[in-house]
Amino acid sequence: MVPRYAHPDMTAIWEPEAKFRIWFEIEAHATDALAELGVVPKEAAKAIWERGAFDVARIDAIEAEVKHDVIAFLTNVAENVGDEARFMHQGMTSSDVLDTCLSVQLARASDILLADMDALLAALKRRAEEHRYTATIGRSHGIHAEPTTFGLKLAQAYAEFDRGRERLVAARKEIATCAISGAVGTFANIDPKVEAHVAEKMGLELEPVSTQVIPRDRHAQYFATLAVIASSIERLATEIRHLQRTEVLEAEEYFSPGQKGSSAMPHKRNPVLTENLTGLARMVRSHALPAMENVALWHERDISHSSVERFIGPDATITLDFALRRLTGVVDKLLIYPERMQKNLDRMGGLVHSQRVLLALTQAGISREDAYRIVQRNAMQVWESDGQLSLLDLLLGDEDVTAKISEDDLREKFTLEYHFKYVDTIFARVFG
Repeated sequence: MVPRYAHPDMTAIWEPEAKFRIWFEIEAHATDALAELGVVPKEAAKAIWERGAFDVARIDAIEAEVKHDVIAFLTNVAENVGDEARFMHQGMTSSDVLDTCLSVQLARASDILLADMDALLAALKRRAEEHRYTATIGRSHGIHAEPTTFGLKLAQAYAEFDRGRERLVAARKEIATCAISGAVGTFANIDPKVEAHVAEKMGLELEPVSTQVIPRDRHAQYFATLAVIASSIERLATEIRHLQRTEVLEAEEYFSPGQKGSSAMPHKRNPVLTENLTGLARMVRSHALPAMENVALWHERDISHSSVERFIGPDATITLDFALRRLTGVVDKLLIYPERMQKNLDRMGGLVHSQRVLLALTQAGISREDAYRIVQRNAMQVWESDGQLSLLDLLLGDEDVTAKISEDDLREKFTLEYHFKYVDTIFARVFG
């Protein structure tokens, strides 16, 4: 993983030392269970815990010769334990260790990601409440549509990430399974009670049918969930990037003292953090497809998935962790400009209120087609004047309109407050 986009607590999960520690605990707990079943001496299980040790460099050296990582690990541990080490790995196969370890790592990574999402949700909620009634223009196709509030924009983001959190909780549950079932998953040489003991000790659930490997549909769901969360990050980042454009400038990333935006142009304040988040989201999403392709393994197992997971396990979780933390910082310090929002709302001469006039005309007895034509012919004049003309003024001078709607009623159709009467209802739905 690129150190630039990594935080130590997440990278620590994927360090060789941490991986081999999990391997050791799986093997030691399994030996404890075997001792309780009378399959191996209890003294051997005790010796493994007391003298069991490993050295990453030594494991790498052994693997260079034997070309098998689990054998290299067991050999190195045996060098420290002594004769009792022959009772380790009784009835187990490499996948029992590797797959159960990956489950532990992904579950631990999930816990960090869930904490990240909690922090992001808290920031979104705080800023949404702060700008619950801050009027801004809603856009469809990038074009001014009707008024909304900036708080509603952030409430939408909150609801989306809240759904993402629920999906991640489910994905963590789905991935956190243990398989200690031996060759081809039949338990022929190891009692299922061993698996149950290891699962309890490692904080995992039992894999119902492991076929020697934990089925990769679980992993596919997990990485797909990370990809969806990454897409939500990109959606909000893209919104902020658009709002920071010079022509819009309704919100922008915090620009710290001493920060520089361009090597050539001293005036620049670029949305570098949200642009970075857009790129990081693409990287997280890129790991979902190989995870899905890993589902189709040959028969009871092959290792075509192994090289893929060595990449995507660390990279996807480390990158998403960094992205969530960065987005939280962006939201927390986001500079918001209500005056510019109001200026943009007023820019197009009241066009944003055209639907209310259309509806009023239909309720006054004009067909929808005729009402649409009447409003549109006036609206297009305002559009082509780049907002220099006023839609309200044009409508007040249109006899087809004034014959059906009084001046007071027409003016009422151009009030912002009308659009915000259900803001509290929406907030109650989102935040409870």
